[in-house]
Amino acid sequence: MEFFCLYLMAAFWCAGAAAVPENEEDPRFWRTQAQDTLRRALNRRHNTNVAKNIVFFLGDGMDIATVTAARILKGQLQNRSGEETVLSMESFPYTALSKTYSVDFQIPDSSSTATAMLCGVKTNLNTVGISAARPCGVCSSQQGNEVTSILRWSKEAGKSVGIVTTTRVQPHTPATAYAHSASRKWYSDSDMPLSAKKAGCRDIAYQLIFNTDIDVIIGGGRKYMTPKGTKDPEYPTDVASQGIRGDGMDLIKEWQKRKPGKVAHYVWNKKEFDAVDTNTTDYLLALFEPGDLRFELERDPTTDPSLTEMTEKAIRILQKNPNGFFLLVEGGKIDQGHHASRAAMALHETVMLDEAVERALELTTEEDTLTIVTADHSHSFTFNGFPFRGNPILGKSPVYGKDFLPYTTLLYGNGPGHKIVNNARPDIRKVDTASKDYVQQSSVLLDKETHGGEDVAVFARGPMAHLFHGVQEQNYVAHAMAYAACVGENQGHCAKPSASANDSPGNAGIEHSASLSAQLLGFLLIACLLH
Repeated sequence: MEFFCLYLMAAFWCAGAAAVPENEEDPRFWRTQAQDTLRRALNRRHNTNVAKNIVFFLGDGMDIATVTAARILKGQLQNRSGEETVLSMESFPYTALSKTYSVDFQIPDSSSTATAMLCGVKTNLNTVGISAARPCGVCSSQQGNEVTSILRWSKEAGKSVGIVTTTRVQPHTPATAYAHSASRKWYSDSDMPLSAKKAGCRDIAYQLIFNTDIDVIIGGGRKYMTPKGTKDPEYPTDVASQGIRGDGMDLIKEWQKRKPGKVAHYVWNKKEFDAVDTNTTDYLLALFEPGDLRFELERDPTTDPSLTEMTEKAIRILQKNPNGFFLLVEGGKIDQGHHASRAAMALHETVMLDEAVERALELTTEEDTLTIVTADHSHSFTFNGFPFRGNPILGKSPVYGKDFLPYTTLLYGNGPGHKIVNNARPDIRKVDTASKDYVQQSSVLLDKETHGGEDVAVFARGPMAHLFHGVQEQNYVAHAMAYAACVGENQGHCAKPSASANDSPGNAGIEHSASLSAQLLGFLLIACLLH
């Protein structure tokens, strides 16, 4: 039996080879491709301009396996085999790896990693915008331990700033850009313990309005902004969508009050969103859902804009500032797809994020805009087996397990997909594993799949992008961005004339010294002649 199985596997592999593109069988194809890549690398020069703008894309939970699988999915959606596809983010000239652990845990959460990337300081699990000096969950632990973000540094430098997310604008990654909280779950005052409120701590939604003057805020989270019982404009009969604030504050009205003399629009649906004139708008608050936005595969394009549309609107408003801008764009639903072990959801969210990256590149220039694409953490997500070239990325491996049952090439180490019935795995031969509702199998049963601890990729393009190299601590990201844009610390280099985009800092210094030497020799020669 074992010999027969090996024979079948060999036959499968040989059959699969027939699908290989004919030109790839010629060694010259690969040699030519490699030589082209080598020439581009040799001709690359460091861009040492000051970054007028920064667009920071964060794929929540977008680990390297997710990037690879999304690359293949994007190609297959275009009727190609997929493996040779290049995502927009993968076209960036510089790449680094980021170590994601938090101060207290090997495997982090989204708030501790966001604090590292945006504030430049590693911290404890479940905390937002505070250092690791004190534990989470206690109001007094945040007081005196607050750390500010690059969004705040950019605003203080005279730039416009914005946040775009496919989740709520209050939790985790977006919150770290403007808030300080001992608990990442204190979205509204109703989510806080009485002791924290008595001690003077404020909820994250409150801080969104009162902490930093943010020019563009786009995402979900309406219910955290309005008093208890306030009917939602989109779902007026849904009790779960009603406002939940216990202090009676309407933070949407407070936001509007704080913009006297400015053109400030609050919108909650696509029709209103599309009507916003970016040429005349100073401020935009767009909240499209009571909670998180819908997954891309479930989004109604007539009522909710895509991440690409939201990103474009934000850039067009922010780029009117002659001092430049900082924009945070989060693909937050990638993480939620993985937690549910629904790989189709996670991968389509990743493809959507990449489309937003592509549009942002079209709206900005590499000469003055630093674009970063990275992730906060990984997941227990694996890409495995021996699928043929071009095998559907959401499909099954052609080689069965030892139980003579198929498995998908995308699996999870843990999560809700673990099922054993009559001492056997489920038979998925007739199951549509590409469905958005399919839950991938896992080895350990959990209500929700967990994060992973691997390093994540950082893709960089634009001024000072070469600073993103090697394997770095995650908090390095904030400092490198700040250096590139001349905000926050390390501004000594900003007063000096910037080197040409075609020169490295070292070459610029050598040429400057050579120029001075030539001038000095000239003066000496003239002095000798006059003498």
